[in-house]
Amino acid sequence: MSDIDDPETDDKTRPGLTLDMMDAEGRKSTLEDGGIQPRTAGDLEAVFDVPVKVAAVLGQARMQVADLLKLNQGTVLELDRKVGEAIDIYVNDRLVARGEVVLVDDRLGVTMTEIIKSDK
Repeated sequence: MSDIDDPETDDKTRPGLTLDMMDAEGRKSTLEDGGIQPRTAGDLEAVFDVPVKVAAVLGQARMQVADLLKLNQGTVLELDRKVGEAIDIYVNDRLVARGEVVLVDDRLGVTMTEIIKSDK
């Protein structure tokens, strides 16, 4: 009989039963001692000031430079999306969500309706 099947064997000598992790201060913490705490937004404080580029893309259009130079205020530009279709939300040129345009206090905003999970 192996020591895994032996009820008399001390848990600390059983292979694979203890998961050691380090807490934020570098101290060893295990699941058994209750030292692992759920993460909160405060745990990300170190990256709060990192700039990111966010883009909400309503649609796209292709045109020649000559046609682009003819655009002026009030020109209607036909996009590849229909009214009411979800818009794409990019963070640092990576598609992360889809959403809808909303009006908030006379300003345009975007509400996320779908989070896009990457396959990485």
